[in-house]
Amino acid sequence: MTEAIYLEVSEKAEITQKEDRRVSVSGVLKILGVSRSGYRAWLKHVPSDLQKRKEAVKIKIKEIYDDSHQNYGAPKIRKELQKSGETISERTVGKYMKEMGIRAQWIKPWTPTTRDSDFSHELQNILDERFNPERPNAVWCSDITYIWTINGFVYLTSIMDLYSRKIIAWTLSKTMEVSCVIDTINKAKARRCTELPLILHSDRGSQYVSKEYRKATAKMQRSYSKKAFPWDNACIESFHSLLKREWIKRFKIRGFKHAYRLVFEYIESFYNTKRIHSHCDFMSPDDFEKLFAKMNKSDLQLAG
Repeated sequence: MTEAIYLEVSEKAEITQKEDRRVSVSGVLKILGVSRSGYRAWLKHVPSDLQKRKEAVKIKIKEIYDDSHQNYGAPKIRKELQKSGETISERTVGKYMKEMGIRAQWIKPWTPTTRDSDFSHELQNILDERFNPERPNAVWCSDITYIWTINGFVYLTSIMDLYSRKIIAWTLSKTMEVSCVIDTINKAKARRCTELPLILHSDRGSQYVSKEYRKATAKMQRSYSKKAFPWDNACIESFHSLLKREWIKRFKIRGFKHAYRLVFEYIESFYNTKRIHSHCDFMSPDDFEKLFAKMNKSDLQLAG
């Protein structure tokens, strides 16, 4: 029996069994041109160990895929499978995903969208594209993005810790006023330690060069993207693009409350806590920071 006919018989036979043989098996077999002996052979067929393992792996792949809000592709799913002790290649994961009809959300390569401000030359680029600080709370970056809703745009202000790429504070608002940025900074300061030297990087938008902003960040080193060269803020811009393409674009957002709920679900219930990141050695930002704290504690104990 050819594989195509075998699959066709399997499908029809399963339907027949589920419907308590309301459909004549003889009639189906006759239409398909399959003998009764072939049908009986299918009934007695026992899946091989290889087939059983394949089906078990596919179940795990689907669980990981769904747990990632259907965002992970073969590379990240393979990493998650390896954590559970599964030995499998990225190519095989991709093959199984194709067979299952699932795929990662496509992420468009990041392109800068923020225009530079004509503020004075006093704004210095302290960060200078050094995106890998050695500890948390050494470099933060901030940016504002818009989210479309049926009732008009709402605006998301986010602050990211570059050590773990974790979003440490965010504010959703109906305007782009300076107060929204200040509120986000105050949230970050309340949640994180700012006793050690801290750089806060942003573009040169009006909110980030205001007197209120300077006052709120008085104890920090303010860094700004170079004029006409906003790529220094690529990490936070990339996150906003990720948020929209992995999550926001799936919904027809009704208004502010709906947008707030979606942003909360993505950042607090997925991105910070579950979504693995290549920068974090395929851990979530939360787990990456916990590992730092654990290692730092061990170092202090050894030093003592």
